[in-house]
Amino acid sequence: MEDSEISVSTHRSLTSIDPGDWDACACPEAAEGRPNDPFTTHRFLLALETSGSVGPGTGWEPHYLTAEVDDQIVACAPLYAKGHSQGEYVFDHAWAHALERAGGRYYPKLQMAVPFTPATGRRFLVKSGFEEIGRAALVEATVRIADQNDLSSAHVTFCTADEAEAGAEMGLLHRTGQQFHWFDEAYGDFEGFLASLSSRKRKNIRKERREAQNAGLTIRHLTGDEITPEHWDAFWIFYQDTGARKWGSPYLTRQFFHEAQAHLRDDILLIMAFDGDRPVAGALNLIGRETLYGRYWGCAEDVPFLHFELCYYQAIDWALADGQTRVEAGAQGEHKLARGYLPHPVHSLHWIADPGFRGAVEQFLDAERAAVDEEIEILTSFGPFRKSRGESE
Repeated sequence: MEDSEISVSTHRSLTSIDPGDWDACACPEAAEGRPNDPFTTHRFLLALETSGSVGPGTGWEPHYLTAEVDDQIVACAPLYAKGHSQGEYVFDHAWAHALERAGGRYYPKLQMAVPFTPATGRRFLVKSGFEEIGRAALVEATVRIADQNDLSSAHVTFCTADEAEAGAEMGLLHRTGQQFHWFDEAYGDFEGFLASLSSRKRKNIRKERREAQNAGLTIRHLTGDEITPEHWDAFWIFYQDTGARKWGSPYLTRQFFHEAQAHLRDDILLIMAFDGDRPVAGALNLIGRETLYGRYWGCAEDVPFLHFELCYYQAIDWALADGQTRVEAGAQGEHKLARGYLPHPVHSLHWIADPGFRGAVEQFLDAERAAVDEEIEILTSFGPFRKSRGESE
């Protein structure tokens, strides 16, 4: 297979790629259950496109890649031309400002990513047996597109650690960051998880849960056909409120939630709080094979600790009941540490066209990786878990 000739094509729309061909590269494990994560499935990426969340006027212009051997697609990748750095969660604004101050032009650039989704997963979507030539073909095509169009850079964000290592060996610059993830250490249930915490942290979580749950609300876990269009009507209001406060305007369109109802509801867990029949808050999660991915939260009224209850504690409850071993609660947020979510490294890869600018970025990334490693070590030491079995219960 390593001697096979491989050709790469770009596609402005995912509709030109057969869903079976794409998913055979993106999530072959889904033939026997859930995909490892739903974000690179044909249905998820197509929902972003057909809803107008990406495409003309969004700053995310699709240029999906496919690589073929003997007329068979053996690799693919979600690639976008970007006119800004919004919705990426691997922050390069300082790089853009530095290059532009030096007289260069940072935008447009290329981004191999799942838009608006800071969740780790495969970005070089390659069929088994074609890993080496498939990854190389996707990297070479991305760099060639950037170079031929006089673009400043290309970026692969929230890739796996294995992909980061392979990309670095191909000459890409490796960047690390950190997020807070929860891991099941054979707790059995939420009380088992609490038993692993220090007494003070355990008492604090119980207090937060008690106050949230004593607010007179009913909390429901909804997935699949349990989710109705009325739930999306309510969640759209929540999402708009959060988006307006965080980003200025929401990334996803209202149509995306129509697409989610039609095509993604089996991938989704909605955790919603109701005052009688009236939804007052909700957390949107995506369900992977072993991981629950927290994505969006919003509310119609403020209830003390309800955000922590829906986004963190209820997510742990559901993961433990469903056999999930991990909860990724999204980007940033050191407040997650006290609630059992520990720092975990995340990876990205970068190609910079200008040699001088590349050297400066490489020097920065060397220092940043060391700082991130140190920060993870320090934060982990301040985690909420008991230091020893002998610590007071």
